[in-house]
Formats: sequence, C-alpha cells, structure tokens
Amino acid sequence: MSETGAGLRPDAGGVRGPTRPLPLISDATLRDSAHMAAVEFQPEESARIARLLVTVGIEKVEVGMISGPNSHDAPHILAVHEEIGVDRSMSLLMVRDRAQVAKALDEAERLGVRSLMLSIPTSTEHAALKLRSPSLKYLLNLLKQAIEQCKERDMHVTFSGEDAARAEQQRLNTYVAAGFAAGGDRFRLAETVAYLSPWQMYDKIKPLAEIDGAEIEIHSHNMLGMAVANSLAAYEAGAAWISATVAGVGERGGNAPLAEILTSLRVVYDDKRYDLSHLTELTASVLDTRTTGLDQGFMSGPTTPHAFAYELAGQLMHPSAYETIAPEEVGNERGLRVRTRLTPALVEWALLGSDIEVDDTAAFTKWLITRQEEEGAPPLDRDAIREHAAEFRLK
Repeated sequence: MSETGAGLRPDAGGVRGPTRPLPLISDATLRDSAHMAAVEFQPEESARIARLLVTVGIEKVEVGMISGPNSHDAPHILAVHEEIGVDRSMSLLMVRDRAQVAKALDEAERLGVRSLMLSIPTSTEHAALKLRSPSLKYLLNLLKQAIEQCKERDMHVTFSGEDAARAEQQRLNTYVAAGFAAGGDRFRLAETVAYLSPWQMYDKIKPLAEIDGAEIEIHSHNMLGMAVANSLAAYEAGAAWISATVAGVGERGGNAPLAEILTSLRVVYDDKRYDLSHLTELTASVLDTRTTGLDQGFMSGPTTPHAFAYELAGQLMHPSAYETIAPEEVGNERGLRVRTRLTPALVEWALLGSDIEVDDTAAFTKWLITRQEEEGAPPLDRDAIREHAAEFRLK
C-alpha cells in the first residue's frame, strides 16, 4: 500500500479532525484523450503536460495505450518518460487473450514501461462484447494469466474493471479478490458508463476496499455530472487513489476534472499537498494545443459537441454499451469525428446508408490517412468521408 498524507475534514460541528490517509492522484489526460474524438496531442505537448502535472504534485501520469507491436502512442510514451521518468509514468495495456498480452508486453518493455494498467472488460455486457464470453470463469482465468505475465517481467500492475460500475457486486468482489490473489498491486474501478450516484458508488467500493491487502482506485466518467462527487464517495468508502483528467477531457462526456478534484480535496479535507497555482496554466496547455480542437470554452458533460462523437467503430456500432442516455434525450446527436486514427471499419460505417460505394475500402482508408497527414489532419466527420470517397472513385 502506498503512503499518503494525513487527511483532515470538518465534522458536523465545524471542528476539523484527522481521518484516514488522503487519496493519491493519477492523471489520465494523456491516455483517455486518445479515446476522445479527433483529439491528438503531439509528443512535445504530451511532455509539457506531463511536466506540469508533476509540478502540481500528481503522483502518477498515465500516458498511451498498448495493444500490440508498433503502438500508435509510442512517441508520446517515450517523450513522457524522457520528461518525467518511468517511475512517475503508467501506460494502459489492452487485455483480450494470452497471446495478445504477450505481444503487448514485448512492446511495453521496448518502450521502457514499468507500470501498467491492464484494461479488462469486467461487466457481463462488456465481457460478452469484447471477450466474446460473459463467463466469470473465463474472465478470472484471463485476469490471472495477464497479471502473472506482467509479474514475470517485474511490472507494477494496476488491473482495471472496465465498466465495473455496472458489474453485479458479487461478480466484481470475486474478480477483485482474484486479481489481488494473483499478484495485482492495485485495482481500478472504471465507471466506463456513468451509472452510479455517490451513495451507490460508496456501496460499490466499500466491500472492495475491505478485501485483504486491497488498494483501490476510482476512475469516473462525467456523463451525469457526478464524476467528482462519485470520486469523493469512493474515497470515503476506502479508495486510496482517484483518477482524473485536466479540464475533464476524455472520451464522450469526459472524466472527473483534475482542478475540481484537487480544489474539492483542498476545501473539504484541507488538503495542501498539491500546488494548485499551476492548474490554470495546466488547463491552458491541454485546451490550447495545436491539435486538440478544444479551447478555453471546453466543458465536460453530455451537451458538448464531442459527448457522442466517436472514433472507434465498436462504439458507433454498439452505442448502448457506452452511453448512459441516448444523445437525442439532451438534444444532441451521435456521429463520427476522427483525425488520423481512421480504420476500414470506420469508413464502412460512414458510407453505410449512402449511395457511395468504394471497391477497395482498405486502399481508400490508406489514401485518406495519407491525405490527412499531408493536410495537417483536419477533423473528419461522416459527410467529409463521403465527400472524399466520391473524389477517390474519380481517381
């Protein structure tokens, strides 16, 4: 268990008294933004943001995703390592099967990664969709194998419960206990689909924190506007870590905003561990970068233009697996928005229902990616892809 500072909070009479150690903070801006529609930092921007996060005092900076060889995020991971070192860094590793994990670990070692967050679909819905089986037995076997593979390479392992907020409590309790028994160092509950109220989050976390030797982290999404409240409720229930992002950037409706988490800790618990004077500069560095397409007017939540914009084909084809509510319920709409992370599956979705046909989808995708790189990667939506497809047919 990592050491934390002594916490203080006001009681009902306004007198401050000591509580359990205050939570440590991990920041996922440089990882969760990779899921965010059309947002792509440059490596030098990632390095600058990481340096500012460390200056504020953030304990762990999460950067990049690794699913196999030749990771798209390799330049960002290397830039962050050079800027702040590997001890303050953590990268996400996708887990789907033993062979895939082995290849991803080879890539992680090549990049010098020493701390990994294993992304494992945990709810029956996400397990059935991504692992092709909702079986708890299969899930536990996959979890055990993945952790053991990491430990064989002397990695620090945070194992996640992707969509764990919706997982049945006994299934989740069994999963978390098995992860620690296999050698996992920390468990992250990912509220992938914003689903819980603060009091429900407390009840979800409490039995997990009571597992012998457990170290728990909360990673909450903000589609209901309760990510900060849920993060604090998780801490009250026993979580030792809170995951946040600068300005709440992240896929769909965003994440728990770092500034709001840190200022809440300051006000509610008199937490003075972090240098809040850098938060405005940090926010500007994230929102004003050349390729984010965001600005100082960015806000998280379900009414933002990016809240239901996707750049992953699976999210477009299975939106109910990711959306708390349908976009129409808040006067919004679902759509595609991508820069260079274009795939044939995304192209096929964009052309679906149109009169435009492309004989070789893979060739068109490659052509369009090259065009994007040459033109500075302007954001593409469905209409833009259809227009380019018509142009490609004439070539």
